[in-house]
Amino acid sequence: MASVLMYTTQACPYCQMATRLLEQKGVAVEKVRVDTEPARRQEMIQRAHGAKTVPQIFIGDRHVGGYRELAQLEARGELNRLLGL
Repeated sequence: MASVLMYTTQACPYCQMATRLLEQKGVAVEKVRVDTEPARRQEMIQRAHGAKTVPQIFIGDRHVGGYRELAQLEARGELNRLLGL
């Protein structure tokens, strides 16, 4: 199973929806809270090619994007393959 890293904040509804989708698949999500670790926000922006919104989701080394992109992968039937399920 691929590792999943999500840059998030506590109050982000899209972060919560992404977490629920991934947890329903049995995937553990490593979360980096950029609201409580502001120094990590710059790391997120660099890794996400300039994206400043949360969530920013990485599956393995691949930058997926945010919740919308994650949901699109699921709708196309590609998310399980990416996760190694």
